[in-house]
Amino acid sequence: MTRQSLQWPAIPFAEWRETCAALHLYSQIVGKYRLARTPWVNHSWHATLYVNARGLSTGMICDGPSGGIEIVLDLIDHAVIAMAADGATERFALQPMTVADFHGRFIDLLESIGATAQFDGTPNEIPDPVPFAQDTRPRPYDADAVRRFFGALVQINRVMRQFRTSFLGKVSPVHLFWGSFDMAVTRFSGRDAPRHPGGIPSLPDAVTHEAYSHQVSSAGFWPGGGGIEDAAFYSYAYPVPEGFKDQPVLPDAAYFHEDLGEFILPYEAVRTASDPDATLLEFFQSTYDAAATLGDWDRANLECHPGVPLRPRAV
Repeated sequence: MTRQSLQWPAIPFAEWRETCAALHLYSQIVGKYRLARTPWVNHSWHATLYVNARGLSTGMICDGPSGGIEIVLDLIDHAVIAMAADGATERFALQPMTVADFHGRFIDLLESIGATAQFDGTPNEIPDPVPFAQDTRPRPYDADAVRRFFGALVQINRVMRQFRTSFLGKVSPVHLFWGSFDMAVTRFSGRDAPRHPGGIPSLPDAVTHEAYSHQVSSAGFWPGGGGIEDAAFYSYAYPVPEGFKDQPVLPDAAYFHEDLGEFILPYEAVRTASDPDATLLEFFQSTYDAAATLGDWDRANLECHPGVPLRPRAV
């Protein structure tokens, strides 16, 4: 893959919808292994995946005889790689298969490096979920679409990490939630929030209650589906302050989606902009401004100038 091909690639959802659905379920299987072996961290931050130089990684999981296991969905060479801290490495190819096949191969992969191959076997946040081991419908694997999706994640991860630097308060890592298959970064005001009503398909309400236990402004990215027919960025507030949906936000292509209750910016509007980074940062900042102003956040003590390499914060 050339360096040029990584620059905000086109990722039309309709062209890889079925591959995306398969990759979503594969990421759930990998994520559920991490979830089962990792102590709980606030707002489910312990369960997520991270963009790395090859694709999506679990980071280090404390498991196995070596004490450390990492799983990578390699979206360049299209493989699932398991690495142990004692140097053991095993892999299998990402290719057309069933979810049941992937599930079985992943369990074999874990066992081959001494990892604990026990985790929940049913998808989350998907209506009418089919247990992984029983999902025998053939799934395609469009390698070129997956490479382009990874190229988009690399760019989005970079801009989100820059946006994260201008907040001194509690803020999440930039990470991918495999339940809804979205990449997100979330800012917290420091105040408690009303109890979330829950009701997310195939997700225990207790998880949702804890995830939204405090007032937030969250921004993220979906590859498509779930009420949005193409790749898009989103931004929402919880609890939703009065007048939030009516606030003017930037750029002009951004709009409030009544059904989702979130601001939306199509990925294509960013990709085709003269300055994609500035366009996306404009969306993140203007929607956060709306949430923080209407939500009466202590902005003077929570915000700061964007971070710059090698320059400490002024104190």
